[in-house]
Amino acid sequence: MPKDNWQVIVISPSRKYVAELLPLISNEMADASLVELGGYPTPKNILDLPMNSSANLCFLDVSSDRQAAMSTITALVGLKADLQIVALVEEADPNLILQCLRQGAQEFLTRPFSQEQLRQVLEKLSRSNPSLGSERGRVTAIIPAKGACGATTLAANLAVHHKKISGGRVLLADLDPLTGTISFLLKLKSTYSFMDALQHASSLDADLWKGLVTQSQGVDVLLPPENPVDSIHGLQSALPVLEFARRLYEHVIVDVGSIYGDWTVSIAKTADEVLIVSTNELPALQATSRGLLYLESAGVQKHKLKLVINRFNKEAGLSKEMIEMALHTDVYHLVPSDYENVQRALLDGKVIPASTVFGKSALALSQSLLGKTGKESEVPKKSATSGVFSSSLTGIFKAFSRG
Repeated sequence: MPKDNWQVIVISPSRKYVAELLPLISNEMADASLVELGGYPTPKNILDLPMNSSANLCFLDVSSDRQAAMSTITALVGLKADLQIVALVEEADPNLILQCLRQGAQEFLTRPFSQEQLRQVLEKLSRSNPSLGSERGRVTAIIPAKGACGATTLAANLAVHHKKISGGRVLLADLDPLTGTISFLLKLKSTYSFMDALQHASSLDADLWKGLVTQSQGVDVLLPPENPVDSIHGLQSALPVLEFARRLYEHVIVDVGSIYGDWTVSIAKTADEVLIVSTNELPALQATSRGLLYLESAGVQKHKLKLVINRFNKEAGLSKEMIEMALHTDVYHLVPSDYENVQRALLDGKVIPASTVFGKSALALSQSLLGKTGKESEVPKKSATSGVFSSSLTGIFKAFSRG
Protein backbone atom coordinates (compact mmCIF):
# COMPACT_ATOMS: atom_id res chain seq x y z
CA MET A 1 0.00 0.00 0.00
CA PRO A 2 1.11 3.60 -0.56
CA LYS A 3 3.61 5.36 1.61
CA ASP A 4 2.54 8.45 3.52
CA ASN A 5 5.01 10.71 1.66
CA TRP A 6 3.51 10.04 -1.77
CA GLN A 7 2.51 12.91 -4.00
CA VAL A 8 -0.78 12.19 -5.76
CA ILE A 9 -1.90 14.15 -8.82
CA VAL A 10 -5.51 14.23 -10.02
CA ILE A 11 -6.14 15.58 -13.55
CA SER A 12 -9.76 15.98 -14.56
CA PRO A 13 -11.97 18.77 -15.89
CA SER A 14 -14.99 16.92 -14.47
CA ARG A 15 -16.09 18.08 -11.02
CA LYS A 16 -18.17 14.92 -10.78
CA TYR A 17 -15.07 12.72 -11.07
CA VAL A 18 -13.10 14.83 -8.60
CA ALA A 19 -15.92 14.89 -6.03
CA GLU A 20 -16.15 11.09 -6.11
CA LEU A 21 -12.44 10.38 -6.07
CA LEU A 22 -10.93 12.84 -3.56
CA PRO A 23 -12.65 11.43 -0.42
CA LEU A 24 -11.51 7.92 -1.38
CA ILE A 25 -7.91 9.07 -1.84
CA SER A 26 -8.07 10.91 1.48
CA ASN A 27 -9.26 7.78 3.29
CA GLU A 28 -6.69 5.50 1.70
CA MET A 29 -3.69 7.88 1.71
CA ALA A 30 -4.43 10.31 4.51
CA ASP A 31 -0.97 11.89 4.66
CA ALA A 32 -0.18 11.98 0.96
CA SER A 33 0.40 15.33 -0.74
CA LEU A 34 -2.43 15.97 -3.21
CA VAL A 35 -2.29 18.12 -6.35
CA GLU A 36 -5.52 18.73 -8.26
CA LEU A 37 -5.58 20.01 -11.84
CA GLY A 38 -8.91 21.06 -13.35
CA GLY A 39 -7.75 20.67 -16.95
CA TYR A 40 -5.33 18.80 -19.19
CA PRO A 41 -1.82 20.29 -19.46
CA THR A 42 -0.60 21.02 -22.97
CA PRO A 43 2.70 19.54 -24.21
CA LYS A 44 4.18 23.02 -23.88
CA ASN A 45 3.34 23.56 -20.20
CA ILE A 46 3.78 19.98 -18.98
CA LEU A 47 7.09 21.05 -17.41
CA ASP A 48 5.26 23.63 -15.31
CA LEU A 49 3.21 21.01 -13.46
CA PRO A 50 3.54 21.32 -9.65
CA MET A 51 5.18 17.90 -9.56
CA ASN A 52 8.00 17.18 -7.13
CA SER A 53 10.57 14.37 -7.19
CA SER A 54 8.36 12.19 -4.97
CA ALA A 55 5.39 12.28 -7.37
CA ASN A 56 4.28 8.66 -7.49
CA LEU A 57 0.71 8.45 -8.66
CA CYS A 58 -1.48 10.25 -11.18
CA PHE A 59 -5.23 9.75 -11.62
CA LEU A 60 -6.09 10.92 -15.14
CA ASP A 61 -9.62 11.41 -16.50
CA VAL A 62 -9.59 9.91 -20.01
CA SER A 63 -13.32 10.06 -20.70
CA SER A 64 -13.91 13.82 -20.68
CA ASP A 65 -11.50 14.40 -23.61
CA ARG A 66 -9.87 11.26 -25.02
CA GLN A 67 -7.50 13.01 -27.37
CA ALA A 68 -6.20 15.42 -24.73
CA ALA A 69 -5.92 12.58 -22.20
CA MET A 70 -3.83 10.39 -24.51
CA SER A 71 -1.48 13.27 -25.23
CA THR A 72 -1.16 13.88 -21.49
CA ILE A 73 -0.31 10.23 -20.78
CA THR A 74 2.44 10.35 -23.42
CA ALA A 75 3.84 13.58 -22.00
CA LEU A 76 3.76 12.34 -18.39
CA VAL A 77 5.53 9.08 -19.26
CA GLY A 78 8.22 11.05 -21.06
CA LEU A 79 8.57 13.46 -18.14
CA LYS A 80 8.70 10.90 -15.30
CA ALA A 81 9.06 7.26 -16.27
CA ASP A 82 8.33 5.90 -12.78
CA LEU A 83 5.04 7.82 -12.41
CA GLN A 84 2.15 5.38 -11.93
CA ILE A 85 -0.79 6.48 -14.08
CA VAL A 86 -4.34 5.31 -13.30
CA ALA A 87 -6.90 6.04 -16.03
CA LEU A 88 -10.36 7.18 -14.89
CA VAL A 89 -13.04 5.92 -17.26
CA GLU A 90 -16.81 6.35 -17.33
CA GLU A 91 -17.43 2.69 -18.11
CA ALA A 92 -15.46 -0.50 -18.77
CA ASP A 93 -14.83 0.13 -22.47
CA PRO A 94 -12.23 -2.54 -23.45
CA ASN A 95 -10.96 -0.56 -26.44
CA LEU A 96 -10.45 2.63 -24.44
CA ILE A 97 -8.81 0.80 -21.54
CA LEU A 98 -6.47 -1.07 -23.90
CA GLN A 99 -5.55 2.21 -25.60
CA CYS A 100 -4.71 3.75 -22.22
CA LEU A 101 -2.53 0.79 -21.20
CA ARG A 102 -0.69 0.86 -24.52
CA GLN A 103 -0.15 4.59 -24.16
CA GLY A 104 1.54 4.10 -20.76
CA ALA A 105 -1.13 3.87 -18.04
CA GLN A 106 -0.68 1.06 -15.50
CA GLU A 107 -4.23 0.63 -14.13
CA PHE A 108 -7.73 2.03 -14.48
CA LEU A 109 -10.78 2.88 -12.34
CA THR A 110 -14.36 2.79 -13.63
CA ARG A 111 -17.28 4.82 -12.30
CA PRO A 112 -18.77 4.76 -9.80
CA PHE A 113 -15.44 4.84 -7.96
CA SER A 114 -15.34 2.90 -4.68
CA GLN A 115 -12.93 2.45 -1.78
CA GLU A 116 -12.52 -1.25 -2.47
CA GLN A 117 -11.85 -0.65 -6.17
CA LEU A 118 -9.21 1.97 -5.32
CA ARG A 119 -7.58 -0.30 -2.75
CA GLN A 120 -7.33 -3.17 -5.21
CA VAL A 121 -5.65 -0.91 -7.78
CA LEU A 122 -3.15 0.39 -5.21
CA GLU A 123 -2.33 -3.14 -4.08
CA LYS A 124 -1.69 -4.19 -7.70
CA LEU A 125 0.61 -1.21 -8.22
CA SER A 126 2.51 -2.01 -5.02
CA ARG A 127 2.99 -5.65 -6.05
CA SER A 128 4.28 -4.70 -9.50
CA ASN A 129 6.58 -2.02 -8.08
CA PRO A 130 7.69 -3.03 -4.55
CA SER A 131 9.43 0.31 -3.98
CA LEU A 132 5.99 1.90 -3.83
CA GLY A 133 4.71 -0.33 -1.07
CA SER A 134 4.76 0.05 2.68
CA GLU A 135 3.65 -2.11 5.56
CA ARG A 136 -0.06 -1.95 6.29
CA GLY A 137 -1.72 -3.57 9.27
CA ARG A 138 -3.97 -6.55 8.78
CA VAL A 139 -7.59 -6.28 9.95
CA THR A 140 -9.43 -9.37 11.17
CA ALA A 141 -13.15 -8.98 11.91
CA ILE A 142 -14.82 -11.38 14.35
CA ILE A 143 -18.59 -11.56 13.76
CA PRO A 144 -21.09 -13.79 15.60
CA ALA A 145 -23.63 -15.60 13.46
CA LYS A 146 -26.09 -14.99 16.31
CA GLY A 147 -25.89 -13.85 19.91
CA ALA A 148 -24.02 -15.86 22.57
CA CYS A 149 -21.73 -17.76 20.17
CA GLY A 150 -18.62 -16.64 22.07
CA ALA A 151 -17.24 -14.28 19.40
CA THR A 152 -16.09 -11.65 21.91
CA THR A 153 -14.22 -14.19 24.03
CA LEU A 154 -12.53 -15.53 20.91
CA ALA A 155 -11.60 -12.01 19.72
CA ALA A 156 -9.96 -11.08 23.04
CA ASN A 157 -7.95 -14.30 23.13
CA LEU A 158 -6.86 -14.01 19.50
CA ALA A 159 -5.57 -10.47 20.11
CA VAL A 160 -3.32 -11.62 22.96
CA HIS A 161 -2.07 -14.66 21.02
CA HIS A 162 -1.35 -12.46 17.97
CA LYS A 163 0.73 -10.19 20.21
CA LYS A 164 2.73 -13.07 21.69
CA ILE A 165 3.32 -14.81 18.35
CA SER A 166 4.07 -11.80 16.14
CA GLY A 167 5.68 -9.47 18.66
CA GLY A 168 4.14 -6.57 16.73
CA ARG A 169 1.65 -3.95 17.84
CA VAL A 170 -1.89 -5.29 18.17
CA LEU A 171 -5.19 -3.43 18.58
CA LEU A 172 -8.34 -5.07 19.93
CA ALA A 173 -11.26 -2.87 18.84
CA ASP A 174 -14.75 -3.46 20.23
CA LEU A 175 -16.88 -1.81 17.54
CA ASP A 176 -20.21 -3.04 18.88
CA PRO A 177 -22.22 0.18 19.46
CA LEU A 178 -25.03 -1.51 21.37
CA THR A 179 -23.83 -4.46 23.42
CA GLY A 180 -20.02 -4.25 23.41
CA THR A 181 -18.63 -6.37 26.27
CA ILE A 182 -14.84 -6.28 25.87
CA SER A 183 -14.64 -3.79 28.76
CA PHE A 184 -16.57 -6.21 31.00
CA LEU A 185 -14.64 -9.23 29.75
CA LEU A 186 -11.20 -7.72 30.46
CA LYS A 187 -12.25 -5.57 33.45
CA LEU A 188 -11.33 -2.32 31.68
CA LYS A 189 -12.59 1.25 31.94
CA SER A 190 -11.96 4.27 29.76
CA THR A 191 -13.40 7.75 29.45
CA TYR A 192 -13.29 7.40 25.68
CA SER A 193 -14.65 4.98 23.09
CA PHE A 194 -14.55 4.31 19.36
CA MET A 195 -17.28 6.96 18.99
CA ASP A 196 -14.72 9.59 20.02
CA ALA A 197 -12.31 8.21 17.42
CA LEU A 198 -15.03 8.48 14.76
CA GLN A 199 -15.90 12.05 15.75
CA HIS A 200 -12.25 13.11 15.50
CA ALA A 201 -11.41 10.97 12.45
CA SER A 202 -10.22 13.93 10.39
CA SER A 203 -7.73 15.03 13.06
CA LEU A 204 -6.53 11.69 14.43
CA ASP A 205 -2.81 11.44 15.16
CA ALA A 206 -0.63 9.19 17.32
CA ASP A 207 -0.84 11.47 20.37
CA LEU A 208 -4.62 11.79 20.27
CA TRP A 209 -4.94 8.05 19.71
CA LYS A 210 -2.97 7.28 22.88
CA GLY A 211 -5.65 8.99 24.90
CA LEU A 212 -8.43 7.00 23.25
CA VAL A 213 -7.11 3.48 23.89
CA THR A 214 -6.32 1.56 27.03
CA GLN A 215 -4.04 -1.47 27.52
CA SER A 216 -4.53 -5.06 28.57
CA GLN A 217 -1.92 -7.82 28.51
CA GLY A 218 0.29 -5.98 26.02
CA VAL A 219 -2.57 -5.18 23.63
CA ASP A 220 -4.09 -1.75 22.96
CA VAL A 221 -7.86 -1.83 23.39
CA LEU A 222 -10.42 0.53 21.85
CA LEU A 223 -13.58 0.22 23.89
CA PRO A 224 -17.26 0.72 23.00
CA PRO A 225 -19.34 3.49 24.58
CA GLU A 226 -20.64 2.68 28.07
CA ASN A 227 -24.18 3.46 27.00
CA PRO A 228 -25.74 2.15 23.77
CA VAL A 229 -25.37 4.52 20.84
CA ASP A 230 -28.61 6.44 20.29
CA SER A 231 -27.95 7.07 16.61
CA ILE A 232 -27.06 3.49 15.70
CA HIS A 233 -28.68 3.89 12.28
CA GLY A 234 -26.47 6.90 11.66
CA LEU A 235 -23.33 4.77 11.91
CA GLN A 236 -22.56 4.06 8.27
CA SER A 237 -18.85 3.26 8.03
CA ALA A 238 -15.98 2.31 10.33
CA LEU A 239 -13.47 2.90 7.54
CA PRO A 240 -11.85 6.11 8.90
CA VAL A 241 -10.95 4.48 12.24
CA LEU A 242 -9.82 1.18 10.75
CA GLU A 243 -7.66 2.81 8.08
CA PHE A 244 -5.97 4.96 10.73
CA ALA A 245 -5.39 1.88 12.90
CA ARG A 246 -3.76 0.07 9.98
CA ARG A 247 -0.98 2.63 10.02
CA LEU A 248 -0.25 2.17 13.73
CA TYR A 249 -0.66 -1.58 14.22
CA GLU A 250 0.52 -4.76 12.55
CA HIS A 251 -2.70 -6.50 13.54
CA VAL A 252 -6.18 -5.14 14.24
CA ILE A 253 -8.72 -7.53 15.76
CA VAL A 254 -12.27 -6.16 15.52
CA ASP A 255 -15.13 -7.48 17.64
CA VAL A 256 -18.44 -6.87 15.84
CA GLY A 257 -21.80 -7.15 17.59
CA SER A 258 -24.12 -8.31 14.81
CA ILE A 259 -23.82 -9.80 11.35
CA TYR A 260 -26.39 -7.37 9.90
CA GLY A 261 -26.41 -3.67 9.01
CA ASP A 262 -24.37 -1.07 7.11
CA TRP A 263 -21.95 -0.71 10.03
CA THR A 264 -21.03 -4.41 9.97
CA VAL A 265 -20.83 -4.50 6.17
CA SER A 266 -18.39 -1.55 6.19
CA ILE A 267 -16.16 -3.42 8.65
CA ALA A 268 -16.36 -6.68 6.71
CA LYS A 269 -15.48 -4.95 3.43
CA THR A 270 -12.52 -3.17 5.02
CA ALA A 271 -11.20 -6.28 6.79
CA ASP A 272 -8.66 -8.60 5.23
CA GLU A 273 -10.44 -11.62 6.70
CA VAL A 274 -13.78 -12.15 8.43
CA LEU A 275 -14.29 -14.91 10.99
CA ILE A 276 -17.95 -15.90 11.26
CA VAL A 277 -18.34 -17.50 14.69
CA SER A 278 -21.08 -20.06 15.24
CA THR A 279 -21.70 -23.19 17.28
CA ASN A 280 -22.73 -26.60 15.97
CA GLU A 281 -26.27 -26.25 17.31
CA LEU A 282 -29.08 -26.10 14.74
CA PRO A 283 -30.42 -22.57 15.52
CA ALA A 284 -26.92 -21.09 15.33
CA LEU A 285 -26.16 -22.86 12.06
CA GLN A 286 -29.42 -21.72 10.51
CA ALA A 287 -28.48 -18.15 11.50
CA THR A 288 -25.04 -18.73 10.00
CA SER A 289 -26.54 -19.78 6.67
CA ARG A 290 -28.63 -16.61 6.49
CA GLY A 291 -25.76 -14.42 7.68
CA LEU A 292 -23.32 -15.70 5.08
CA LEU A 293 -25.85 -15.13 2.34
CA TYR A 294 -26.49 -11.59 3.62
CA LEU A 295 -22.80 -10.62 3.66
CA GLU A 296 -22.19 -12.03 0.20
CA SER A 297 -25.23 -10.23 -1.21
CA ALA A 298 -23.99 -7.00 0.43
CA GLY A 299 -20.77 -7.24 -1.56
CA VAL A 300 -18.39 -8.80 0.97
CA GLN A 301 -15.94 -10.96 -0.99
CA LYS A 302 -16.56 -14.64 -0.30
CA HIS A 303 -12.87 -15.55 -0.01
CA LYS A 304 -12.62 -13.34 3.10
CA LEU A 305 -15.25 -15.31 5.02
CA LYS A 306 -13.95 -18.04 7.35
CA LEU A 307 -16.32 -20.15 9.41
CA VAL A 308 -15.23 -20.90 12.99
CA ILE A 309 -17.30 -23.33 15.06
CA ASN A 310 -16.97 -22.43 18.74
CA ARG A 311 -17.93 -24.61 21.73
CA PHE A 312 -17.90 -27.63 19.44
CA ASN A 313 -19.66 -30.56 21.11
CA LYS A 314 -19.91 -33.69 19.02
CA GLU A 315 -22.66 -35.09 21.24
CA ALA A 316 -25.05 -32.14 20.98
CA GLY A 317 -24.94 -30.87 17.42
CA LEU A 318 -23.85 -31.46 13.85
CA SER A 319 -20.45 -32.89 13.00
CA LYS A 320 -17.92 -30.87 10.99
CA GLU A 321 -18.75 -32.84 7.84
CA MET A 322 -22.48 -32.28 8.24
CA ILE A 323 -21.99 -28.55 8.82
CA GLU A 324 -19.96 -28.26 5.63
CA MET A 325 -22.53 -30.18 3.61
CA ALA A 326 -25.43 -28.18 5.01
CA LEU A 327 -23.85 -24.74 4.58
CA HIS A 328 -21.85 -25.51 1.42
CA THR A 329 -18.93 -23.86 3.22
CA ASP A 330 -15.67 -25.20 4.62
CA VAL A 331 -15.21 -25.05 8.38
CA TYR A 332 -11.97 -23.12 8.89
CA HIS A 333 -11.48 -24.05 12.55
CA LEU A 334 -13.14 -25.95 15.39
CA VAL A 335 -12.88 -24.68 18.99
CA PRO A 336 -13.84 -27.46 21.42
CA SER A 337 -16.25 -26.82 24.28
CA ASP A 338 -14.35 -25.96 27.49
CA TYR A 339 -16.96 -24.39 29.75
CA GLU A 340 -15.19 -24.45 33.12
CA ASN A 341 -11.91 -22.94 31.94
CA VAL A 342 -13.67 -20.26 29.91
CA GLN A 343 -15.87 -19.23 32.85
CA ARG A 344 -12.91 -19.16 35.24
CA ALA A 345 -10.98 -16.86 32.92
CA LEU A 346 -14.00 -14.58 32.49
CA LEU A 347 -14.26 -14.15 36.26
CA ASP A 348 -10.55 -13.26 36.43
CA GLY A 349 -10.72 -10.85 33.50
CA LYS A 350 -7.94 -12.66 31.67
CA VAL A 351 -7.47 -14.69 28.52
CA ILE A 352 -7.90 -18.45 28.73
CA PRO A 353 -4.53 -20.15 29.41
CA ALA A 354 -2.92 -21.85 26.42
CA SER A 355 -2.66 -25.06 28.47
CA THR A 356 -6.44 -25.54 28.40
CA VAL A 357 -8.49 -27.17 25.65
CA PHE A 358 -9.89 -23.79 24.55
CA GLY A 359 -6.51 -22.09 24.91
CA LYS A 360 -4.73 -24.63 22.71
CA SER A 361 -7.34 -24.28 20.00
CA ALA A 362 -7.35 -20.45 20.13
CA LEU A 363 -3.56 -20.48 19.89
CA ALA A 364 -3.73 -22.80 16.89
CA LEU A 365 -6.28 -20.50 15.23
CA SER A 366 -4.01 -17.51 15.81
CA GLN A 367 -1.05 -19.38 14.34
CA SER A 368 -3.10 -20.35 11.30
CA LEU A 369 -4.25 -16.77 10.68
CA LEU A 370 -0.68 -15.52 11.02
CA GLY A 371 0.67 -18.20 8.68
CA LYS A 372 2.66 -19.86 11.46
CA THR A 373 3.04 -23.59 12.02
CA GLY A 374 0.59 -24.85 14.56
CA LYS A 375 -1.58 -27.87 15.19
CA GLU A 376 -5.26 -27.48 15.88
CA SER A 377 -6.55 -29.16 19.01
CA GLU A 378 -7.71 -32.63 18.31
CA VAL A 379 -11.47 -32.97 18.03
CA PRO A 380 -12.79 -36.54 17.96
CA LYS A 381 -14.35 -37.25 14.58
CA LYS A 382 -17.59 -39.01 13.92
CA SER A 383 -19.22 -39.90 10.66
CA ALA A 384 -21.53 -37.39 9.01
CA THR A 385 -24.55 -39.44 9.98
CA SER A 386 -23.66 -39.94 13.65
CA GLY A 387 -25.36 -38.46 16.71
CA VAL A 388 -28.94 -37.53 17.44
CA PHE A 389 -29.50 -36.09 13.94
CA SER A 390 -28.77 -39.24 11.96
CA SER A 391 -32.42 -39.99 11.32
CA SER A 392 -33.40 -36.53 10.02
CA LEU A 393 -30.71 -35.50 7.53
CA THR A 394 -33.20 -34.67 4.78
CA GLY A 395 -35.05 -32.19 6.99
CA ILE A 396 -31.80 -30.64 8.18
CA PHE A 397 -30.48 -29.97 4.69
CA LYS A 398 -33.82 -28.50 3.62
CA ALA A 399 -33.64 -26.11 6.59
CA PHE A 400 -30.25 -24.85 5.45
CA SER A 401 -31.07 -24.64 1.75
CA ARG A 402 -29.85 -21.35 0.27
CA GLY A 403 -31.73 -22.15 -2.91
